[in-house]
Amino acid sequence: MAKRTLLIELFQPFAQYRNPFTFYYAQTYPLPPKSTIIGMLQNALNDWYGNDRGVEEWWNLRVSVHGGFESVFWNYQQLIKATKTGISLVRFRGKPALWNQNLPLYGFPMTSQRSPVLQQELFNGWLYILLRGDGDFLHEIKASLEKPEKVLSLGRSEDVIFLRRVEFVNGKEKMAREIAIKYPTYVDVPVEMLRKKEYPTYSIPIRVVFKNKGKPVKHKAEIGTETFRDVEFKSVVYVGAWTFLKFEDKVKFEEYSFDGVLLKVVADKKASGWL
Repeated sequence: MAKRTLLIELFQPFAQYRNPFTFYYAQTYPLPPKSTIIGMLQNALNDWYGNDRGVEEWWNLRVSVHGGFESVFWNYQQLIKATKTGISLVRFRGKPALWNQNLPLYGFPMTSQRSPVLQQELFNGWLYILLRGDGDFLHEIKASLEKPEKVLSLGRSEDVIFLRRVEFVNGKEKMAREIAIKYPTYVDVPVEMLRKKEYPTYSIPIRVVFKNKGKPVKHKAEIGTETFRDVEFKSVVYVGAWTFLKFEDKVKFEEYSFDGVLLKVVADKKASGWL
């Protein structure tokens, strides 16, 4: 079936999209990265590891996320953090005193240590997620979201979402050197293409596959101490609310309009809001 675009509009009271590159405190990404969104959809379809549709079909979905949150606050929590192999801060009779200490994490030579940290969290978010892919696949996703079998979350399991709209949309192609962005979004763009360069950048996960000896995991029961979490990151520009995205030359972008909402997705050869 031909490629189509599915719009998912949702409200999220609280969220924490963990930035794995922060250590002394848990920073959140301002918007959910692609891997988090795909994980939510896999959960909705009961296809956590992508075996029913195929791993590649899931990650070949193009995603563009827009929206934002009312405020940011800090929460003091105990999280499992990494420490160097062989180091355990609390020991009893030569063994770790806590069951979750000194256990292997996803990479050598790091082990785990539960520690209190400050966690950055988001409050009152309204998100618009655009999915582009095979029409049959998107119909399946749409049906699962319209009649979910469980409470859905985006990010942590406690970060529940409330779906407001799931429908197919059509965009209009346009060209411009300056694109007015109302709703914050991520854009994959080389810095040299930008006329204005003062934008925050993030390295976000766009693909996550659990593997045993190089082969994707098919069931949760297969995950063990030797399981490798294969993550692919992409550096993106974060364009905030009411900001002009200024390019050196004209670029192509797509415009989606519904109920007074106007979403703009860069869709040029070297720059794209589709991740």
